[in-house]
Amino acid sequence: MTDRPEHQSAVDSAPAAASASVDPTDPYAREQQTFPHLSGEAVDRIRPYGREETLAPGTLVFERGERSVDFLVVLEGGVEIVERGASGEERVNTVHGRCQFTGELDLFNDRRILVDGRIAGPEGGGDARILRVPRAAFRRMVSTEADLGETITRAFILRRTGFIRHAEAGAVLIADHADAGGLADAIRMKRFLGRNGYPMRYVEAADPEAARLMDARGLTEDDLPAVLAPDDVTLSRPSIPDLADALGLTEAPEAGHVYDVAVVGAGPAGLSAAVYAASEGLDTIIVEEEAPGGQAGTSSRIENYLGFPIGISGQALAGRAWIQAQRFGARMAVSRAARGLDCDRAEDGRPFRVALDGGATVDARAVVLATGATYRRLGLPGEGGYENRGLHYAATALEAGLCENAEVAVVGGGNSAGQAAVFLSRYAEHVHVLVRGDGLADSMSDYLVQRIEDSCRITLRTRTQITALHGTPALTGVTMEGPDGAEERPITHIFVMIGAVPNTGWLEGCVQVDAKGFVCTGTDVTEGRPKSAFETSRPGVFAVGDLRAGSVKRVASGVGEGSVCVSAVHGWLTTDERNEGRLDSEARTTG
Repeated sequence: MTDRPEHQSAVDSAPAAASASVDPTDPYAREQQTFPHLSGEAVDRIRPYGREETLAPGTLVFERGERSVDFLVVLEGGVEIVERGASGEERVNTVHGRCQFTGELDLFNDRRILVDGRIAGPEGGGDARILRVPRAAFRRMVSTEADLGETITRAFILRRTGFIRHAEAGAVLIADHADAGGLADAIRMKRFLGRNGYPMRYVEAADPEAARLMDARGLTEDDLPAVLAPDDVTLSRPSIPDLADALGLTEAPEAGHVYDVAVVGAGPAGLSAAVYAASEGLDTIIVEEEAPGGQAGTSSRIENYLGFPIGISGQALAGRAWIQAQRFGARMAVSRAARGLDCDRAEDGRPFRVALDGGATVDARAVVLATGATYRRLGLPGEGGYENRGLHYAATALEAGLCENAEVAVVGGGNSAGQAAVFLSRYAEHVHVLVRGDGLADSMSDYLVQRIEDSCRITLRTRTQITALHGTPALTGVTMEGPDGAEERPITHIFVMIGAVPNTGWLEGCVQVDAKGFVCTGTDVTEGRPKSAFETSRPGVFAVGDLRAGSVKRVASGVGEGSVCVSAVHGWLTTDERNEGRLDSEARTTG
C-alpha cells in the first residue's frame, strides 16, 4: 500500500520513532500518543461505563460501513484493525493489545467507520477479553473523565491523521489530467474529501495502477473521474451529495426530533456557536453544505489569530473546532445545503423548520444563522466555465500544487488575498496581486503588506483589473487593464478574493436584511423585548459572523460572536413559553 513506519504491534516496547529514517511528524512515529497503553487504574475507571465480554479469536467486533460502533478496551488478547483495499485485499493496519483501545474520530459522530475490527487471541491461546463501552456511555465517559478524554481524543485525531497522511482506509480517486472538465470535477471532489477529513488516494489515469483498478471495476476513460471505495462502491462523476452519501459522510437529521438549536453554517462563527451551545447542554445540530471552516477554512495560514504564535491553517483551525463540537455532543448534517427557513411555524407555537436539499428537514426551537458570505465573481464573459480550470476561490495546498512553475494572479486587497499571495509564491513562478485602489495599507494587515513588498516573486499591480479570460477549455492567459493600458499575460491560474456577497438568499424574507442582503440584528429590529446584538427581526432566530450586517469580517470576531450569541439563545429558550415546560422538566430530572 504505502511506505510508512511499521506499527503492526502496538504493544512493542520500542516506539517507531526510534528509527532514524522515521519522520517525527508522522503520527505513527508517535506510538505512545497514537496507540497509548492505559494504566490499570484508568481501565478500572472505565469499567462502570461498560461491560466485560469474552470472545473467540476471529470474531468480528465491528465492520467497515457500520455507524455508531462501540468503544472497546482490550483486557486480554487483542483487536486487529483490518484495512480493505480498493482491489478487495485485506491488510492488518495495527493490533491493539492489552490495555489499549479501539476507535478514531468517527466515534464522535455517526459517520460510517473505515475499518474492520477482529479479535485476536492471547499469545498462549484461548479467548480474548474486552471491555465494551456503548456509544452513549462512551460520550459520558470522555466528558466526565477529563484526563482520559484528553488521551483518547488525541489518539483519535492522530489515527485519522495517519489514515489521511498514508492514504489508508479510504477511497481511491482516479482522474484523467488530459480531460480539463474531468480534472475540474476531480479537484472539486478532492477538495470536498480533504476538507471533511476523509482519507483518499489520488491516481492519475496514466498510472498503470489506474488501468488495473478500472479494469477490475469495469470502468473506461469516459467514466472518469471515478471514486472507488473498498466496499465495492464505484462512483462515476458523482455529485458532492452523492459522493457524501456513498462514502457514509452524510449524517441524516433524526426524523421527528426537535433540537434546542440548529446552527446553519460551519464557518468560524457557526462552529463557535455549536461548541458553546453543546458544551452548555443544548441539543445542537449543525447544518453545513460542504465542509467545516467556511471561507476561513480555505486560508493557507492565519498568523494573527490569538494563541497561535506561528499561525495555523484555516482548515486545521476548523478541523479542531469541528472535533470539539462533536466531542460535546453536537450533531453534524454535512453535504446538504439549507434551502429554506419556515418561520411562520413559530407563530403558532411550533418549532422553526429548516428545509435541506434532498427533502430532509431540521426542526429546532432556536436557529443561529451562520452561512457567511462568498467572494464576488469577476463578472467576465465565460467566467463560470473556468472554475477549477484555472479560476479559484481558495488557495490551499490542493490549488498550490496546480501552480508549480506557473504565473498566477491574486485579485483582491484583503487579508485573504495577502495570505494567498504569500503562500502561492512558494510554488508559483510569479504571483501578481491586482487591486483597483492605490495600495494595500487600508485593507490588509501590515505584516502581509511587508511580506508582499519584500518578495521578489510577488508583484503588486495597483489600479489594475482583469478584463478578459483566454483559453479553451482551461485558462491559458488573461488581459489586464492598468495605468499603462492593456496587457496580455500567460497567467494560467487566478485566485479571486474580492468583496463579499452574503449567503442569505435561502431565507426568503424570513428575517430583515439590509440593501446588500446582510441580516439586520440588534436594537434596530427588536421591539418590546430584551435586546441581543445578534437577534434578528424574528424572535428565536439569531445571526452571527459574515452574513450579519455590521459584523467585522475576521475569524476572531466570528468566533466571538458565535460564543456570545449562545447566551441570547439560552435567554430565548428560557423565556419562550413554548419551552418553559420542557426546560423546567429537564431541570427537575437533572437536579
